[in-house]
Amino acid sequence: MTHKINSVGPGEGLKTEKMPGHWVLARLGKRVLRPGGIELTRQMLAALKISSTDRVIEFAPGMGVTAQITLTFAPESYTAVERDEAAAKIVSRYLKGERQRCVVGTAANTGLPDQSATVVYGEAMLTMQTEEMKHSIVREAHRLLQSGGRYGIHEMCLMSDQLEETVRGEIERALTGVVHHGVRPLTIAEWNALLQSEGFEVRDVELAPMSLLEPRRLISDEGPRGALRFAWNALRDSDARRRVLAMRSVFRRYRKELGAVAIVGVKQ
Repeated sequence: MTHKINSVGPGEGLKTEKMPGHWVLARLGKRVLRPGGIELTRQMLAALKISSTDRVIEFAPGMGVTAQITLTFAPESYTAVERDEAAAKIVSRYLKGERQRCVVGTAANTGLPDQSATVVYGEAMLTMQTEEMKHSIVREAHRLLQSGGRYGIHEMCLMSDQLEETVRGEIERALTGVVHHGVRPLTIAEWNALLQSEGFEVRDVELAPMSLLEPRRLISDEGPRGALRFAWNALRDSDARRRVLAMRSVFRRYRKELGAVAIVGVKQ
């Protein structure tokens, strides 16, 4: 008999076959939902050089894994901006300090004051946006940062600047089909240009393979017990398992064309 994962969490109320892919993974127990895994997240944070004097804003914290790492640096303040109320509740569980909070809002229009941060970062969210919305979100990060502030992104990327448009369109359609959300990765040069066009000087670029659902990455990101829990939950839920296998199949099909990139820019 098929067992359905029915714990309350992000995507609550949606059928598995209609749910965005990242929430399918989250409901199966996957905590690290970043294309380059926890290692690329750590590289981005290292480049951001967060310290006790920083006022940090995180866009779309998801399951709160990066938030927990950031809090180990004891920043002066930490604010998460999350549009999904269920995810916001998950992140809020980790926020115990007086100047730690999670607000429900969008990365393009946070409602937070101008120049209220020294560090802003967001992961695995710009790839899912249109070109116009990508610019709006980066522009919002620029507005929130004081002069000299640092902005970090961690996103899916296309590894070649020479991809034919037909191949690029094929990749976008395949990703959108399995993730059930628009997916529009940029080349590394295009990600850099996006930040530069909104007033950032790119200071650091790090790359990783797009191996989110490969066994070695699962163990690295989730630990042995977490990886086993994820696999066990997938085995018990046939609908979710089909979604996971479909996503992995597309990632493998385009493994030469797809990667992950972390970029840190400084507000000019």
